[in-house]
Amino acid sequence: MQRFPRYNSYMNLFNEITIFEHKLWASVIQPAIHIFVILVLAWVLYKVARKAIGVLQAHMLKKTSDAESLKRVGTLARVFRYIVSVVLTIVTIMLVLSEIGISIAPILAAAGVVGLAVGFGAQSLVKDFFTGFFLLLENQVRQGDIVEVAGKSGCVEEVTLRYIRMRDYDGNVHYVPNGTITSVTNKSRVYSYAVVDIRVAYREDMDEVFSLIRKIGHELRADPVFGTKILEELEIAGVEGFTDNAIMVRARAKVLPSEQANVRRELLRRVTQSLSQSGVEPYALPAAQPPSKSPAEPYTEARPEVVRT
Repeated sequence: MQRFPRYNSYMNLFNEITIFEHKLWASVIQPAIHIFVILVLAWVLYKVARKAIGVLQAHMLKKTSDAESLKRVGTLARVFRYIVSVVLTIVTIMLVLSEIGISIAPILAAAGVVGLAVGFGAQSLVKDFFTGFFLLLENQVRQGDIVEVAGKSGCVEEVTLRYIRMRDYDGNVHYVPNGTITSVTNKSRVYSYAVVDIRVAYREDMDEVFSLIRKIGHELRADPVFGTKILEELEIAGVEGFTDNAIMVRARAKVLPSEQANVRRELLRRVTQSLSQSGVEPYALPAAQPPSKSPAEPYTEARPEVVRT
């Protein structure tokens, strides 16, 4: 070998190149390939999971035609997609960190300690998730429901484990954390009632007023537009109370969920029109009274001040 120094130099150079290639492959190329494979597999699993959830959702929708069940299936499908995306994201990040060379064990240990410390300050966040889980499990709130929670009311647009997003009649969007919800008032479960209070004058005949209201209820149920929204005949509760100049008559109609506002407005419109045409006064006008005169103040003579020295 000593007779061929040039050969030895070539061999040394070749060995150095081979070692460099092995180091480059082990430190850069191989981890890059692994990371690429991990990302591709995560993307494929995400697409497969979403497809499976969509197939399951379509299968469940075929078995039911109830509007309430349709809302529940849609809400649960959205929550499952959210959970799948979060789990896949966390697992993918951990695998990528492991391929880069960052040990996961210290991170998990530190995360446990930090999580314990943060847990005391993030109790509301944990409470949000637990409350949201039971809201979905017990089927209290679904997408499309008209609800009132935490002092806010509106149509539910999104339900997650973290919050409920609602939109009220004015178009305002409310985000209510699940942890702040202590009670839920669902106004669109199975059926609703359109309740109206009608004021009539004291001198009017109540039997005639009741007959007129029943006639309006029959006409409204025979209407091609509103008749499909009303489930039963108009129910007249009777005299609900008295005011200074009118009698309060209450009636209600059993309607489809979320249709109580529309039916109530139409019922009030027809009641107002029919009462006006029948000559029934909605309330008694107060009698005109002469302006009151304040009594004259008694005359008092000014007394001179007495200055004592």
